[in-house]
Amino acid sequence: METELLKVFDSNRIQTGVASREEVHRLGHWHEVFHCWFASSEAGVDYLYLQHRCAMKKDYPNLWDITAAGHLLAHETVYDGVREIKEELGIDVSFDELVPLGIIEYHQTTEGFIDKELANVFLYERAHGFDDFTLQPEEVSGMVKVVLNDFEELWTEAKDKVNIKGFEMNHEGRRMMIDRFVGRDEFVPHDRSYYESIIRLIRENLAK
Repeated sequence: METELLKVFDSNRIQTGVASREEVHRLGHWHEVFHCWFASSEAGVDYLYLQHRCAMKKDYPNLWDITAAGHLLAHETVYDGVREIKEELGIDVSFDELVPLGIIEYHQTTEGFIDKELANVFLYERAHGFDDFTLQPEEVSGMVKVVLNDFEELWTEAKDKVNIKGFEMNHEGRRMMIDRFVGRDEFVPHDRSYYESIIRLIRENLAK
């Protein structure tokens, strides 16, 4: 995976070349990713779906994250991003079913890892039962729903924890249903501004 080739960009979003994934994160090149947030409205309540990154992930293992996301390879366009949904979640979605939310820039630096992403962000609104998901075990180890209002209050710090309901895979590969509370430290540390922008854009684009 570290040898995958990605397009790299300057601060004006102009492509300047191609580099390996390892180099992109070591040197902090801007690069393209695909983000898709699943949402649903049930009995008048709006929900978001969150994936649990598996323990084997090099980046941000065991944290809750965007429903489906991944890097766009050098030979791919944003239209190819739907492969991430099928690969990670086992759900077939056509690009035409997605609502574009724009490109969001964010920058996260940890020890030995500089993540500067141009995130092509999309919304997919449809209610799914948890049995609909077939998770890619080396990438995703769980799927839950969270009430959108609660998720927003988590990132505005009106709440310290939110309730999540869904399932995680245990070491034997069996689904274990979960219903518990999680705090901000259990999520991938995207910039606070990213979460705030995403919540606003999702609200603006949910079917009325």
